[in-house]
Amino acid sequence: MKILGICGSVRDGSFNRGLLRAAQEEAPAGVELEIYNLGEIQAYNADVEKVEAPASVTAFKEAIAAADAMLIACPEYNGSFTGVLKNALDWASRPASTQPFSGKPAALVGASGGPSGTARAQAAILPVLMALGVIVMPKPGMMVRNSASLFDENVNLTDQDTRDRLRDQVGALVAFAKKINS
Repeated sequence: MKILGICGSVRDGSFNRGLLRAAQEEAPAGVELEIYNLGEIQAYNADVEKVEAPASVTAFKEAIAAADAMLIACPEYNGSFTGVLKNALDWASRPASTQPFSGKPAALVGASGGPSGTARAQAAILPVLMALGVIVMPKPGMMVRNSASLFDENVNLTDQDTRDRLRDQVGALVAFAKKINS
């Protein structure tokens, strides 16, 4: 099974990118988790789209289409999910006739330095994913709070409890995707 890890942050020191790296390490045997870098995707522009979608957008759409499921690491900025993530979703959804999201299973995870985790970001992204036809796994959910104490200086997840929860989340996504894709 192939899972596409999508990080809503392009920052090298992102806790969410660290969470996806840990998910790679904790993925069950037979599961490949590829982390996609959204940093190459330019700001959406309908004028550019009219001529031709950028190669970075085409590559992102192809990666989504090739995946059996998506694991979206959703940071929280200003009470919502990031513009980087929204921009990538907007690009990949165009044109509607070639968007790769319809029926694609996904799970959300998120890490935040604050005490509330990424609850508002995950709540904000749900209507967008639903509009795209993504089938979001309802539970278990995973919001990691106070992340600075759970990662080392290289943004490697060091907290075993969080690793265990992440392993459970990825395992649940695998089972969910098998049901949806069968």
